[in-house]
Amino acid sequence: MKRRLIYGFVTVALLVNLGLGARLYFATANAAEKDSAYANMELFSFVMEKVRKDYVDGKDLTYRELVFHALDGMVGKLDPHSEFLDPEKYKELQDDTQGQFGGLGIIVQLRDGFITVITPIEDTPGFRAGILAGDRILKVDGKATEKKELGDVVKTMRGEPGTEVTVTIFRPSNGETKELTLKRAVINVDMVKDVNGKKDFTVDENKIGYARIVQFGERTGTELESALKKMKAQNLQGFVLDLRWNPGGLLDQAVEVCEKFLPRGQLVVSTEGRDAAQKSVHKAAGRGDALKGVPMVVLINIDSASASEIVAGCLQDLNRAVVIGEKSFGKGSVQSIFPLDGGAALRLTTAKYYTPSHKVIHGEGITPNIVVAMSREEENDILAKRAPGGIESLEGADRERVANARDPQLERALDVLKGINLFTQRLPATRLVSRGKWEPSEAALNR
Repeated sequence: MKRRLIYGFVTVALLVNLGLGARLYFATANAAEKDSAYANMELFSFVMEKVRKDYVDGKDLTYRELVFHALDGMVGKLDPHSEFLDPEKYKELQDDTQGQFGGLGIIVQLRDGFITVITPIEDTPGFRAGILAGDRILKVDGKATEKKELGDVVKTMRGEPGTEVTVTIFRPSNGETKELTLKRAVINVDMVKDVNGKKDFTVDENKIGYARIVQFGERTGTELESALKKMKAQNLQGFVLDLRWNPGGLLDQAVEVCEKFLPRGQLVVSTEGRDAAQKSVHKAAGRGDALKGVPMVVLINIDSASASEIVAGCLQDLNRAVVIGEKSFGKGSVQSIFPLDGGAALRLTTAKYYTPSHKVIHGEGITPNIVVAMSREEENDILAKRAPGGIESLEGADRERVANARDPQLERALDVLKGINLFTQRLPATRLVSRGKWEPSEAALNR
């Protein structure tokens, strides 16, 4: 009797287990079927065909258009930095990183609903025609820019060098409207500029030099090296590297910039991703610190992102520079470019950046050693002041305000460097320089 009860209990337990296992199996199988590539591609094909045949305004739709739109939506939903690039967008990306394209030489932005000139680039068709910062682009080749996407307007102004384009501009400062017919030319964008927006790179009365990296394109490292040579020839005693308003660019150029100030073999940045292949380390491969023993400040703000954050984070981590300004944007992810058939490409986030001490940049940003806050109005005045024609485009009180605009972040950087040099003269060199690294004293930082 007892044995039969035990057998019965075991049989019931096995049946229950079998039932639960079957339910789990079918649930798993059902979930797998829902996530099946084949089943979902079948759904995609059905919807695409339905749209192409039955959509009321779809008479001229092509399969290529629909697939491109679908890919754009799919990749765009992943994160703000992944993107499907159609052939035109991919070509624009290549032009931007190479720093060369056919166009008018004016940098524009959408402001107050108008396509507005931020700065004309010197010695370009737009600059020579007298276009100034603050001018509004009302029409391009007779077509109004109102309600158009900024990227679409830029496309119409760019084109083959030697071809003509007509732009209608409005100057708010005097209410004047002009129509200009300009001939496109090859535009070379300087990646590194001095404090006056030029390429002179003279040091000030305290032998302190300054260089601003506009973005990290293919020539950034080379241009910075040239700037450093000019300043070193003037007995450089302190250096400010300005990365404010720098949106980033190429990783290899960020590494190349860092290695100008680090010993060979020093870790600059590492990457880690989902795939083991995305795990990498990038070390300085240059000839060593070009400014060995020279104190250095890096300027950043909320518009410093990506490659500029790699540079700031690395030099801060290794005590090679004091970082001054405001917390950076926090865009520390790796976008890999995968060229596709037909001239398109996929820009996909595949990893995240880490500083030498393994601090994550993405979503965190770089916090300065010394925080110096600035209002957007102060920032706009500085940008207008440094832009070619920026002051000339204004009138009255606005012109006077911009002409006299101060840059408190740069002023603080110069003060810190002057203070460090003063302490260097009074203290033994070993207090500030150790193993090729510049290590500022607390007194120097809090001066």
